[in-house]
Order: sequence, then structure tokens, then C-alpha cells
Amino acid sequence: MSRIQQTFAHTRTENRAAFVAYVCAGDPDFATSLEVCRSLLANGVDILELGVPFSDPLADGLTNQLAAQRALESGMTAARVFELVRRIREFSQAPIVFYTYYNLVFANGVDAYVREAKAAGVDGILTLDLPPEEAAEVTTACAAHGVETVFIIAPTSPDERIARIAAAATGFLYYVSREGVTGVRDQMAANIPQAMARIRAHTKLPTVVGFGIGTRAQVAEVAAHADGVVVGSALVNCIRDHLAERDRIVPAIGARAADLSAGVRR
Repeated sequence: MSRIQQTFAHTRTENRAAFVAYVCAGDPDFATSLEVCRSLLANGVDILELGVPFSDPLADGLTNQLAAQRALESGMTAARVFELVRRIREFSQAPIVFYTYYNLVFANGVDAYVREAKAAGVDGILTLDLPPEEAAEVTTACAAHGVETVFIIAPTSPDERIARIAAAATGFLYYVSREGVTGVRDQMAANIPQAMARIRAHTKLPTVVGFGIGTRAQVAEVAAHADGVVVGSALVNCIRDHLAERDRIVPAIGARAADLSAGVRR
């Protein structure tokens, strides 16, 4: 089994959801980002979702937009992102999934990009703005190089589209719990149990839920129904809030991850 498959099999045996953490690679700088990833993986994170910094992150709210800007200003490039993955692989075998945009994959040559991602230690790729109807080149390259694909399902996706999206994915499915962009919300969407039932009618792939989840109570609410829970902005805010004292970023984000991950047990 792949690392992603092993992780979901493991969490099922423990009767819990997987905890998936998002941070932007290189935020606020390479060295701190590496230690942030180390701290997350030591504090309950099962799958690391690494945002590849991009100048036009259209699916992201202000928190993650600013994280990408900080990463780019610190000198992050595609090569540096791959290097970050290689450094993480020195101390962890947890699944790493790229959260990226198609222009970053296309501009480097799709096959070459996927091949280099695999060589660095990436397990899966989620290309936010790439619908499955236009993803043949990416899915072919991923199949050739052993990288799993992740696609997004929206609250507005009809059943026939859910089936098409599920057929294109090989790693897991990412259900966006509400319309709009990433960011912490005060209340969770109310239709998650129904959404999970609709998706599972079309696939046996694991389904994770993200967008708007920022407290342990919200993690627990989602974990009762989903195979995994994604938290991003609430963790990225730990970086933002301690930029003036960067030595406090790593302990702060580790403590927040430990608190949030405690909610995944059913």
C-alpha cells in the first residue's frame, strides 16, 4: 500500500479520522518552515498538506494568500519546495500532499514536475484549479510516477459530477465544506453527514473535509462523519501571529496542532 493508503488504514483501525494539516511551504522562511513541519508531525498530524507558494492563489482566503506572499518573498521557488520535502523525508515518512495550482505544474512541464515531486518524496498532488475533464496529462504523469491524485468536491456538485471526480482520484477526495475560499469560520456547515453519504455512494476512496475548520470542537464534529479533517488557516495564523518573535512560531503551532488533533477520535 502507498503511504496515503497505509495512513487511512491505520486511522480506521484506531476508529478515528486522519488529521490533515496545511501550511504553505517556506512560510515565513525555509528554516522555520522545516521546523514547523517537524513540529506538526510530532503533534498529531497524520498527513502534511504543503501549499506550493503561488502569486495568484484564487482558492485561498487572506490568511493563506499572505502566507504564500511571505514564502515567495523569502525566496521560495519550485526547487526550494522540493528541497523542503527532501529535508522532511530525513525525519518522517508521513504522507505529503502538494496543494498547488495548475500553472505551477504546467510551467515546469507536467511530466517533469510530477517526476521530480515523486523523487523528492511527495505522495499526492491536489491541483486546485484543474477539473478532472482537463486533467488527463496530470493523471497520466501521476500514474506513471506513482504519485496519487486528489480532487475537490464542492457542496454544489451534483451526483453525476461526484462520480466523475471520484473516478479521476486515486489518493483521496477533498470535500469543501462550504462555498468560497479558505479561512476559519465561526460555525460549521450543517450538511456534512449528508454530503459524506452522497460521496460514499460513488466511491470507496477516503474523503477528507476542509475549509473553515479551526477549533477542536469543529474537528470533532467533522471527524464523526469524515475519513479525515483538514485544518489550514488556524495553523497558518500561528505563524502570522508570531512573526515579530519567530522563535515562538514552532512551539505555538505545535501546541495548536496537538489541541486540534485531539478532536479526531470518535
